[in-house]
Amino acid sequence: MKKKVIIVTGASSGMGRELSRIIAKRYKVDAEFWLIARRRERLIELSGELSALGKGSRILDMDLLSETAFERLSLLLKEEEPKVMLLINASGFGKLGRFSDMDPSETEDMIRLNCCALSRVCRLCLPYMARGYGHIINFASAAAFSPMPHFAVYGATKAYVLSFSRALNEELKPVGVSVTAVCPGPVRTEFFDIAEEHESVPLYKRFFMADARRVAKKALKDSLCSKPVSTYGLSIGALRVLTKVLPVSVVLYVMSKLSSR
Repeated sequence: MKKKVIIVTGASSGMGRELSRIIAKRYKVDAEFWLIARRRERLIELSGELSALGKGSRILDMDLLSETAFERLSLLLKEEEPKVMLLINASGFGKLGRFSDMDPSETEDMIRLNCCALSRVCRLCLPYMARGYGHIINFASAAAFSPMPHFAVYGATKAYVLSFSRALNEELKPVGVSVTAVCPGPVRTEFFDIAEEHESVPLYKRFFMADARRVAKKALKDSLCSKPVSTYGLSIGALRVLTKVLPVSVVLYVMSKLSSR
């Protein structure tokens, strides 16, 4: 019998770590966690938590901005030939500020990690996804719903994740694998420690900050129900609707005004 695995990128912090904990605590899954992130010490800590809950794990400390990371993951998948029950793509980062103020290497890395790396991990894992009950969770953002002044590149990368995930979900329906794009608003994680390097989070976003654990629970529930898009909270649900019905020019005007505060 093939080994069952749950693969988590960005497992050292934020939504990747929260989802790993929740799955280990709440679900009786006979699967090994493959934990992917750069910070080995954080992965060791999480692995210890999972072990205390009776869950096995494998630490894959690697940088998804490096080609060697994909070579390593590809080789491991070929050697183990596991059944991937769940793939969680939670790796990514964003930077607030004007595009003209950004270091070009920052914007390029955002695109490479948020879009290219996520797509490559999906492609590597697809041949091993459990047919009939496999799930993929790709973390997008409410920023995917509309262009975002002062968050231009990040918002564009998340629009890619949303579009890619919805299309991939449709392609994989015949084999029984679902793909869910998770589109939360601001979440209390380490994300903003990096995001605020150039510019602070607008006050209105601080007002809508959500608890990471609650967002993770909702994301997992929606994924297991094979929902193509997962949002958390009435405000983000309303934002999604408004960005569909209002002209883009109106949305951009409001976003610009809010971002300047």
